Amino acid sequence: MRHSLSILALCAAALPSAAQDDTSLYVNPEVVPVRELDATDAFMGLTQREKLYAHWMSVASWEGARITFAQVSDESPAILDLILHVFARDPRPLRIALSRTGITDAEMTAFELYAARFLSNCGNYLSFGDTKFVPSIPAERFALIVRTAASVGHMKDGKLQALLDACIEDIYSLDADERALGLGEAGTSGYYGSNVVEEDVERMKRFNASLGIEAWNTRLFKDEESRTLILKIASVNNRAERRGEFEGWNMVYQYGDFGAELTKVNAAFEKALEYAANDEQREMVKDYIRHFQEGHISLHKDAMRHWVRDQGPVVETNLGFIETYRDPIHVRAEWEGFVSMVNKEQSAKLGVLVDAAPVFIPLLPWGAAFEKDTFRRPDFTSLDVLAFANSGIPAGINIPNYDEIRMNDGFKNVSLGNVLRSSGKSTKRAELVADRDQELYKSLSSEAFEVQVGLHELLGHGSGKLFMELEDGTRNFEPDTVNPVLGESVSTWYQPGQTWGSVFGRLASSWEECRAESVGLFLCTDQRVLDIFGHEGDEGDDIAYINWLIMARAGLNALQFYDPETKNWGQAHMMARFAILSVLLEEGDGVVQIDRDEEGRYVVLVDRNKIRTSGHKAISDFLTKLNVYKATADIDHGKAMYDHYTTVSEELLPARDYVISTRKPRHIWVQPVTDLDAKGNVVLRTYPESYQGVIDSFLDRYGAL
Repeated sequence: MRHSLSILALCAAALPSAAQDDTSLYVNPEVVPVRELDATDAFMGLTQREKLYAHWMSVASWEGARITFAQVSDESPAILDLILHVFARDPRPLRIALSRTGITDAEMTAFELYAARFLSNCGNYLSFGDTKFVPSIPAERFALIVRTAASVGHMKDGKLQALLDACIEDIYSLDADERALGLGEAGTSGYYGSNVVEEDVERMKRFNASLGIEAWNTRLFKDEESRTLILKIASVNNRAERRGEFEGWNMVYQYGDFGAELTKVNAAFEKALEYAANDEQREMVKDYIRHFQEGHISLHKDAMRHWVRDQGPVVETNLGFIETYRDPIHVRAEWEGFVSMVNKEQSAKLGVLVDAAPVFIPLLPWGAAFEKDTFRRPDFTSLDVLAFANSGIPAGINIPNYDEIRMNDGFKNVSLGNVLRSSGKSTKRAELVADRDQELYKSLSSEAFEVQVGLHELLGHGSGKLFMELEDGTRNFEPDTVNPVLGESVSTWYQPGQTWGSVFGRLASSWEECRAESVGLFLCTDQRVLDIFGHEGDEGDDIAYINWLIMARAGLNALQFYDPETKNWGQAHMMARFAILSVLLEEGDGVVQIDRDEEGRYVVLVDRNKIRTSGHKAISDFLTKLNVYKATADIDHGKAMYDHYTTVSEELLPARDYVISTRKPRHIWVQPVTDLDAKGNVVLRTYPESYQGVIDSFLDRYGAL
């Protein structure tokens, strides 16, 4: 990869390379910020019926979130039980007892920080980065706190001690294969048995494809002695089906995975049905119940079709096995359930963007043949989130992720308003930003990010066509279509049973995020887009500039999620942003440079005079390749290109050391909880921005123990 001369000149002044066995990187910092997800105003504007629907859908979401803990790591469910039981009772007797043991307030705060961070991430690996975190106090002090809780009756009959014994070693272990989520020697994952290797995953993928089975709601295990691969499928119904022999292995489908959790999810759905607003919502919930009962993805797709047709609901929800980011192979999906209320004022602005989509989509550089035959006007709303039950809360969503539904039925775009508003304007120095850009960056970064989210979700994820051959042999594209990248007729496409995810595998998630981010950069310079978001004239130009600076900065900051030893990326979005930075460094004619200021700090410089010329051309060319390779299932050319732009050169490793040395912990969320009072009315409980606030919210969410 060719970088600007400024980066090559930095080597002499580089920081010493960080030792790869430095386990301090995984130890909790002294302080992690807590941010409240405030949904009070939006919730109070609901009718009683709408509140009851929102409540029961929230209950379903959070009951399902217990699944996420098991998907993250084998030990996380036990750690969850341990934490809930330690804090389940009146804290005053525990505090008194701890004071007699010599446990300090600082040590107890560190214990609470670990508990809150664990709960907010739905496991002991960070949701953004997939790396393990461990308590900052010694294991014996952690154990003393738990044993003291047991001594004052926080769990009877030695069960709390048994929980501690079951998970204390795993809480603190930082063996090389436990520091990050991965497969085999590269890490650990609750999606796979410890003896499962990538060859097993690929074999099961081929077998599933032969049967037309998708792996969203599955986990994979192996019995080596009997040469059996066992695909565990999430469902209430529990049954085993031997599907025959494949490539010398017995293939078994075992239904009933997470049956206990899904039974509670369905019980909440039955309650929610009473308060659904219309027939589409009712049919959606019924299909949810059938899907979680039987485990068939086709039933979840039916639910999504009703969901897409339910345009502009007051209470918006979506539940199931949705995103594949945390699966090391990016095929199996994490549980996700969200419940939210529409922000009508902000949604009106996004509606204008939807109306203008037929104008902007033809501007994208890949040509009409590579775009959907018909633009299906999606629902694009700004929502205030009441509950987001999984390991992390995004700023925007574009779902469903099922290719055939997106192409044939449509999709929805969601901007999460109270998530975007929660960050506010920072007064602190922005790392990796030059002095000349500090004030403008801090002043406009929130507004620029709002524009990027809108373009990313609607025109990024919402654009593009997949070239597919159907079961009857027909194709959804003309046979003489010219591939604009290769300059010849299209020669590859998706065969029956293949999907975008199955063909591109572990690249798919990062690739699609990169494509959506690039669409945002490409279109944010169009003044018509900026006008929609209320940024006219010079302010619009500033917004576009800051948006490009945000992306370039994010690309450099992404280096903290890269492991030079394994050459793996730990976060799909950040891998995508580094790819964009690489493109701009290599192809952008100096539109982006990396330098060091007078204080020795690494900074990203963007030449605003080149954004609309050489910068725009570099992104245009890159976008064309991203979209065309995806559309034509061209994994060979696509992988070679993406590997090139996501390879970190030796020249950039000193910058990685600097980024790691200045990194700040990502905030954790405290979310509200709905409950029913004695009269059956829904009440909203809110919590302070503190570790104890996070813990209390989960205690209320999961009830008395």
